[in-house]
This record gives sequence, C-alpha cells and structure tokens, in this order.
Amino acid sequence: MASTRRLAAIMFTDMVGFTASAQDDESGALKLLREQETLVRALLTQFHGREIKSTGDGFLVEFDSALQGVQCGLEILLRLEARNSEKTAPPIRLRVGLHLGDVEERGGDIFGDAVNIASRIERLAPPGGLCITGPVFDQVRNKLPNRFDKMAPTVLAGVRLPVSVYRVSLTGEPHSPAPVSATENRLAVLPLANISPDPKDEYFADGLTEELISALSKIRELRVIARSSVMQYKAGTKSIAQIGSELGVSSVLEGSVRKSGNRLRITLQLIDATTQEHSWADTYDRELDDVFAIQTDVAERTAGALRLEILGAERSSIHKKPTSNLEAYELYLKGIHAAHQSALEGIAPGIKFFEEAIRKDPAFSLAYSQLANTYLVLAGDTIEHREACPLARTLTSKALELDPNSSEAHTARGNLALQCDLAWEVAEAEFKQAIALNPSNANAHFWYAMLLRVLQRFDEALEELTTTVELDPLWGLPKLWRTGVLEESGDLAGAIASAEEARDREPQNPVTHIDLGYVYARAGRISEARKEAELASGDLGDLNETTRAILWAAVGQPEEALRLVSQREDEAKIRYVKPVSMALLYAALGDRENALKWLERDCQSPYSGFWLDYQRPVFDSIRQEPGFRSALERLNLPKTESHTTSAGPR
Repeated sequence: MASTRRLAAIMFTDMVGFTASAQDDESGALKLLREQETLVRALLTQFHGREIKSTGDGFLVEFDSALQGVQCGLEILLRLEARNSEKTAPPIRLRVGLHLGDVEERGGDIFGDAVNIASRIERLAPPGGLCITGPVFDQVRNKLPNRFDKMAPTVLAGVRLPVSVYRVSLTGEPHSPAPVSATENRLAVLPLANISPDPKDEYFADGLTEELISALSKIRELRVIARSSVMQYKAGTKSIAQIGSELGVSSVLEGSVRKSGNRLRITLQLIDATTQEHSWADTYDRELDDVFAIQTDVAERTAGALRLEILGAERSSIHKKPTSNLEAYELYLKGIHAAHQSALEGIAPGIKFFEEAIRKDPAFSLAYSQLANTYLVLAGDTIEHREACPLARTLTSKALELDPNSSEAHTARGNLALQCDLAWEVAEAEFKQAIALNPSNANAHFWYAMLLRVLQRFDEALEELTTTVELDPLWGLPKLWRTGVLEESGDLAGAIASAEEARDREPQNPVTHIDLGYVYARAGRISEARKEAELASGDLGDLNETTRAILWAAVGQPEEALRLVSQREDEAKIRYVKPVSMALLYAALGDRENALKWLERDCQSPYSGFWLDYQRPVFDSIRQEPGFRSALERLNLPKTESHTTSAGPR
C-alpha cells in the first residue's frame, strides 16, 4: 500500500465522561454525542481541518497550519462553553490536544510519533481545556492574544525525552512576546549538605531542608517542590540545569549546613536554573537559636529576588516561631528525618521524637500535626484504625487549638474525617482550608484527590492529582492513582496509557506491573495481563498481595487467591484481618456468599475500608445484591453501577 509523509498539525479531541454517562443513560449520552459531533464538524470545515477519523467520542484531525489548529480548538471550546451556560441540558466538555510533527498517511489514516504524542497531550488537558506542545507554541506564540501556561516537563508513555506542554487560556489576554510560564514562580530547595564534624547531624541538614520548604511555601505566589521529590537529588551529581528541567522549576536554592554545638554556619545560594546565575548568596554564622530568623530571612530574600509580594498574613506566618524551645525543635527535626526513612527503620523512632518534642514544649503545634499525620498515614497498614484514629483525633484537636491557621493541622483533620469518620463534607472543607492556607501543600492536594475519587467526581480528582504531580514531580503514588481514576471514570484507553507510563518509569516497582495488568485484563488483553502479573514478584505486603492475587484470578489462575483466602481465614482466628480484602478475594473467586459475608463484617466495623474499594469492578458480581446496596447507603457512598467494559479484575 502506497504511503506519503508530511509535516502536519495533529489534533485529538475527547468527550469527557462519555463512557460513564452512556452507562447511566445511553440514549441521552448518544444525543449529546451527536450534538458535539455536529458542532465540531462545522468548525473543522471553517478552519480547513481534515477529519481523519472518529475515535468514538472524539476526533483525530489534521491541519496544514498549527495556527489554524489552535484557532479551531479554541473556537470549539468557546462554543461549547457558551452552549453549556445557556442550556439546562447536561454540559458537553471536551479535552483537546495539538502537536506538530511528521506523519505518514496510509489508506486514509495517519501514523507516526506525532500522532501518538498528540493523543497523549489531549489527556493532559483539563475538561474544557486545550494543551499544545512546544513545536505548536513556537508557531503561534506571537500570533494569538491568549495566555500560554507552561507545564512541568512531561514524560509521555513511549516517548524517550520529556515533552514541553502548554495550557492555552480560552480568552484573549494581554500577552508579552515571552510566554507566561508556569515554571516562572516555581522553586526547588535541594537537600542541604551536612558538613558538620559529626555525621549524626545529618538529621539537622535534612530537617532544615524541609523547614525551608515549609517557610517558602507560605509565599502564596510561589510554588515550592515537595520534599519527596527534592530528596532524590541528595548527594547527586546532576547539574542545576538538569534538575530545573526535571522538576519544572525556574530557580533552585542549594547550600550546606555545619553544626557544632550551638553554633551554625549555613551557606545558601539562589540560582536561576536557566542561566545558572546567582540571584543571591550568603553565609549565616549564627547561634542555634537564630535558626528561625535565618529561615525568615531566606524567605524574604527569595521573594525579593523573584519579585514576589509578601502580603501581611503571609509575613506574619513567616515571622512566627514554631517553638521557643530549641531542644524541642531539634527533636522535631529528628522526627522529620526518621519519619521519612523506610517504615521498618524510621517510623517508630519518628513517633518517639515527636512525642518527646511535645513533652519538651506542650505548645508546639507543628509537632502535634506531624505526629497526627504520621498515625493517619500508617492507619490500616502497620497500625489498626481503632488505635490510630483516637490518637490522631486528640493530636489534631490540640494542633488546631494552638494554631488554627496550620495547613498541616487542617490536612490531618481532613484525613481524619476521610479515613476514620467517613465524613465526606467535613473532609472536603478541611482539605480546601489546608490548600487555601498553603497552595504548595502536596499532601493536602493528594488526599483531596482521594476523596474526590471516592465521591466519583473524577474530573476534579484528576485536576488535584495533576496539581500534586506539579508540586511533587518525582512522587510515584499520585501517578498510580491517576490510572485508577481514569479506569473508574470509564476512560480505559487513558488508564492503559497512564499505567504503561508508570510501568516504564518504574519497571522495578511491582505495583506498576499489577496496575497495568489490571487494565490490560479489563481490555481483554489477557496474555499481556498475565505477563505483567509474572513481573510483579516478591513480598508485596498484605494489600498488594491481595491485588496481585485478584489479577491472577482474572487471567484464569486463581491459585494465589485460594491460598490467600485459606491462609487469612486461619489468621483471622487469632489476629485482625482486613474484612474488605477478604471480600475482594472471594469476589474474585466468584464466591458471592462469602464475599457478602466479609463485606457485612467490614461495614459493621466503625472503621470500614469498603469506601476505598467499592468501585472496583471485581465487586460487579455482587453490586446489585441488597447487602452491597445497603453498605453503600450506610456509608453515604454513590450508588455506582458497574464500570466494567469487559471482564476484568479490579
């Protein structure tokens, strides 16, 4: 078959939530689909776009001009925005993505990397939004009045190098020749090097790194990368330019700390990640009790260098000392250092240090917040909810009593409402408050995304996960959660792309193979699912052992699920076994009676885990049972129908 190659602007569109809507009201969803097809096709003609094919609920379109492609995408979205504001009918929202590159035409279809990249770019756009790649931006940057917000460098599945991606505002706004970049006010604080005579003072360097991140996060106009991402550069050899590119930041704060008794020498420099020039540099030779003044000075000098205004409330927060007891503060820094180590090595000492810090200073709000959040992170895993929740409740109340404006304390209260009380409205209000107090609080954005997923507000959950990744680009968990949200929303193609990207990024992590195996199985790609299950080897812990066993059952090999069921039935006679995990295993084995029995046991507990797993398609076999519907009502959960498009495990 003859083929031709050419340079083209490639546009993908996708109708948000169509699959899920079709399951609820097929005729209504098809009516909306036809309406958007009519609108889009008329505008394709107007802007000289060539429809290559329909993708079911979207289009693959080719343009000779990148400018015409962007203009067409903007007009489509503006028309739909106007339509949604004028009609009482359900809204129609599209995601649109555009890339410019070389394509090959065969038999009326087009192929090549450019097509693959365009399809993945579309998934990065928010509902009702447009994303373009760097090559498109270069063609249109001086030809449109719209604002272009640069996202953090994005790694796409199957694409070796990060891709520059811009979100395009729908309205025309004053626009300088240089783009307004999302990286412009993004900062990374690299781990401070410990050059103290005593290697044991490593805790102080690590703790001070986190405290500087916290202080700088209080500047509302600044976005500061979270600790879990920057600590991956500890003792590394990458250049500032490389780090800036990987984290999507324009500035980097780096330095060292030397502690000798009560004397400190802290050397810091703020560096422009693009030019490698110093914005400021200084050495602080101070007493230990000046450590808070140093943090305040760093925040103010950084804001001045980046031309950011510190408002009155922010200034008060930056100047506020967390504690006047230096011994309590050092214990707090040791707790932070220990809590970020592996669960086996660090978590018990971390709890101990926070408790000792509180004993030294009973008015130390941050220590209460950190201890509460530590218990809540462990709840249901290494500590049972019935032990963790009462402790976290007392600690959170005290933290907020001491500091009502603590973002960390409101995050803890939101997590308490989510995990322990199943109080969805309270949890949402607390997470929103935590984010309002500190927009750079990646943990608050992540937990809020978890809540939104539970409530089936999938588009909002994806937005919060996107923000989490922007704030903590190297944290893998939000990217794994993105796969689950896409899958449960009915976007199976998006879930596969997300899971493949996670697997390619962390092939050594067995959980990435389990997640990809899930979505492969749901898509009917059983041989590929089996291959991923084989790669998910090793001791995974109770939770991931359960999910791997469910995956094996889905590909026709239930032996591991049978083994786990038998083992845990015996263990349940002498220790706590999570009932919802047993319900999942029995459902995967097709044993509806025992699945419902264990589900009832879970819901009788004051700390049910059903809320986190109820959307898994593995429960589809019992979803219409009275016991299942009753569980949804008791926990005030959406009465979801099956999300399954084909036989699958989740």
